[in-house]
Amino acid sequence: MGQSLLKSTSTVGIMTLVSRVLGLVRDVVMARLLGASAGADAFFVAFRIPNFLRRLFGEGAFSQAFVPVLSEYRAQRTHAEAKELVDHVAGSLGLVLFIITAVAVVAAPLVIMVFAPGFVDHGSKYELTVAMTRIMFPYLLFISLTAMAGGILNSYGHFAVPAFAPVFLNLCLIAAVLWGAPYFEQPVMALAWGVFIAGVIQLLSQFPSLARIGLLPRPRLGKTIEGVQRIKQLMLPALFGSSVMQINLLFDTLIASFLVTGSVSWLYYSERLVEFPLGVFGIALATAVLPNLSRKHAETDPAAFSRTLDWSLRMVFLVSVPAALGLIVMAEPLIIAFFNYGEFTAHDVQMSRLALIASSLGLLAFILVKVLVTGFYARQDLKTPVRIGIIAMVSNMVLNVLIVVPLLWLDAPGPHMGLALATTASSYINAALLYRRLRRDQIYQPLPGWGKWLLQLLVGSVAMTAILWWAMPVVDVWRGWGWGMRGGMAVLFTMLGGATFVAGLWISGVRMAQIRSGKA
Repeated sequence: MGQSLLKSTSTVGIMTLVSRVLGLVRDVVMARLLGASAGADAFFVAFRIPNFLRRLFGEGAFSQAFVPVLSEYRAQRTHAEAKELVDHVAGSLGLVLFIITAVAVVAAPLVIMVFAPGFVDHGSKYELTVAMTRIMFPYLLFISLTAMAGGILNSYGHFAVPAFAPVFLNLCLIAAVLWGAPYFEQPVMALAWGVFIAGVIQLLSQFPSLARIGLLPRPRLGKTIEGVQRIKQLMLPALFGSSVMQINLLFDTLIASFLVTGSVSWLYYSERLVEFPLGVFGIALATAVLPNLSRKHAETDPAAFSRTLDWSLRMVFLVSVPAALGLIVMAEPLIIAFFNYGEFTAHDVQMSRLALIASSLGLLAFILVKVLVTGFYARQDLKTPVRIGIIAMVSNMVLNVLIVVPLLWLDAPGPHMGLALATTASSYINAALLYRRLRRDQIYQPLPGWGKWLLQLLVGSVAMTAILWWAMPVVDVWRGWGWGMRGGMAVLFTMLGGATFVAGLWISGVRMAQIRSGKA
């Protein structure tokens, strides 16, 4: 069990790692061109809106409703029935997405008023955000259909191609900055067109693999398919429950639009560093676990279901704890190494550092939520995460007010850090409630050895943190290096920290065979 899941997770993780590395390159060139300017704030807000909806209609609610049903069709029905399901789902989803996209393009000024009302009083920034929203919103249509294609391939054991798709977005945005920007009066507009083109390429890249397994969709409407109706019923509550973190981030963006120029950008750059381990491992693990758990549920094997979830949770702690500590210890050097060029100033470094520390504290919770919800989605229970998600979302909103407003009254530096702290706290509330419900309903029973496992992780984490504190140069030394030296040293210290953590685990008795077998 552990070895199979480890292989699937590794496949997705490697492809995602390639994407994240290119994503980091993308963010480096964007920071050099835009810094934390009004244009940068405008782009990040305009891009976040279709990206948020993508999490709903793409790999979020839709995938979590679609993959369990398709996995059930694969296990219990014929290939022809699975193909019919895919065709009708593609028709229904495509129609809904087309209508939403058309409305949003026409009503872009109203959309920005809702999601970033603080921009309205800044005429040029508001108009630029509206213009880029109109160009980028069709990305929602393309990327959501790409996510559907990925869900089909994942359900049939093909993880590499869907995981590689985000690489095309990063390549298009890098090309837009390096070669497209000089052709626009406002260089940031090149990024908007880069997003549009990337959406088309990502969708087309899935077609050959779908054709090879005989499931390239031919969109259809009209006929009532039992599986489609079930997906719709599952998806309605999941539209909210699966995207609590995204709703929280959008609420953060709304508040940040009223803060000083640069706040949206500082949060964005810090999130990009946190999303590196979150994407490489957290999303990869959740992607691999969902179809596996769905099959265990379809085969009515609750013991195997619980064992799979237990192994997954141990892997969450194995990766997220050292990753979070590493990001906190290396926060300022990492931001200097990757972003402190061109228009990105020393002040931007300090403000982004505050946000990165606050967000890193929540990395464990972010990944836990992604894995814990699969225990519900695989059983086609989407109502429970919705109820828990509502509690987490309200908690985030209340915490935003309780933390950010006093910082504004006190005129404290970095009130945007309060937004990240609120998101971190509400994510832990979300994870705790999901875990409690899985235990209460006896869906998950922890296997023996958790106390020893956590102690072993503590040994490795303490060793890693101590080495990094002792070995890393002071910040002024980092600032004195060129970009090549900065990047090389960031990689070197990341590898040093990782090697020290692994050594600490080995000294405390952890062996690779335990991890593969799920008996860690």
